[in-house]
Amino acid sequence: METGSPRPRGFMNRFHRDYYGGALLIFIGLSAVYMGFGYHIGDLRHMGPGYFPVAVGSIIAAMGVLIAIGARSHKEIDDEYLAPEWRGWICIVLSIVAFLVIGHWGGLIPATFAIVFISAMGDKQNTVKGAFLLSAAMCLVAWLVFVLGLQLQFPLFTWG
Repeated sequence: METGSPRPRGFMNRFHRDYYGGALLIFIGLSAVYMGFGYHIGDLRHMGPGYFPVAVGSIIAAMGVLIAIGARSHKEIDDEYLAPEWRGWICIVLSIVAFLVIGHWGGLIPATFAIVFISAMGDKQNTVKGAFLLSAAMCLVAWLVFVLGLQLQFPLFTWG
């Protein structure tokens, strides 16, 4: 790169990574759509087994298009100097494990609380009080959506 160039050092790496990431999402999304058309799709009232893969694949492909288009408009950051966020990684992995274990032994509400609380603590800017309030709100949303809205038979609380 020549001296006085308006582009930072990490520009091309960032552009290629976002562009190729968007292309990969487009490929995955369109593959899911193609595979979904091999099944009966149905309509909104009577969804067939192919409806969900086609819908999700379409959304993934659209996100890939947006990422690829927005690849040039990103604020360039020199990635070489960014340290990995180990706290976030560890909290996300632990929250998934906690959801599986607590969901099996404790039910939907404690598992939802655990996954949201532990994941929220992965962000250095969150406080314990903020994570607690977010977890409680998500438990309410889970109850409203899954129990009242969809009328699924999830055990809210189980002991053992």
